[in-house]
Amino acid sequence: MAGRQVRQGILQLPGGDEVNNILIEIKDGTGILTIHRPHALNALNRQTLEELKMALVELRSNEQVQVIIITGSGDKAFVAGADIREMEGMTPEEAKRFALLGDEVFTMVETTDKPVIAAVNGFALGGGCELALACDIRYAAEHARFGQPEVGLGITPGFGGTQRLPRLVGKGLGLELLLSGGTIPAEEAWRIGLVNKVVPYVLEEAEKLAQCICTKSPFAVKQTKQLVVHGLNMDMARALRFEAEGFGLCFSSGEQKEGMKAFGEKRVPSFK
Repeated sequence: MAGRQVRQGILQLPGGDEVNNILIEIKDGTGILTIHRPHALNALNRQTLEELKMALVELRSNEQVQVIIITGSGDKAFVAGADIREMEGMTPEEAKRFALLGDEVFTMVETTDKPVIAAVNGFALGGGCELALACDIRYAAEHARFGQPEVGLGITPGFGGTQRLPRLVGKGLGLELLLSGGTIPAEEAWRIGLVNKVVPYVLEEAEKLAQCICTKSPFAVKQTKQLVVHGLNMDMARALRFEAEGFGLCFSSGEQKEGMKAFGEKRVPSFK
């Protein structure tokens, strides 16, 4: 992250504690969230999930941010999973609350109206794989590995893995990964549709995509994400009506007028 302006500890949790496990950078319309627990391979404990939630709230409301990238600190792990040391002594009720917290945060990632790109820079296991699944687009480094190893620990995935993974890659492949607890390399993850692209410099490629998206109509980008995320949970007839409503809403925006005018004048549109 050399040469970057990174802000750390800029948020406060409800109890007044500073954020320590999330780095935030805002650059050219892109908000980059870095899970920063390198000593624990960026494993997710309760504090980190709470901090990630606070960071998402800030970036979601920041009008300067059009796209969000989530990545991990260092080059070894995106997120190696949930923090096993913290989970080990949990009661059933505490474990349920932990899962519900993870579900809340990852649903925020999935449903925020700004596109979210996962730049998977290493191990994405357990909760790390589930975090990547909650993102809209996944780019992976060549050395990245994916998996849901929970059954080998005597537990099930708790942050959406049993639901998002089969929906993304299909029931058979999803269950194969979930039931075996095995891991797969980035190229295999690409082959089965778990990631969009495998690249040597994952954060740089994610930033290029973010910059491309930032040149488009912010209103149309937000509408498009919401149409896909919510439409996938509808039957086709209802989803198509939902799409028509979103299409119509675009014509209430000055961005539609600028985009079409620029097309006619053979120039690049200037979206504010």
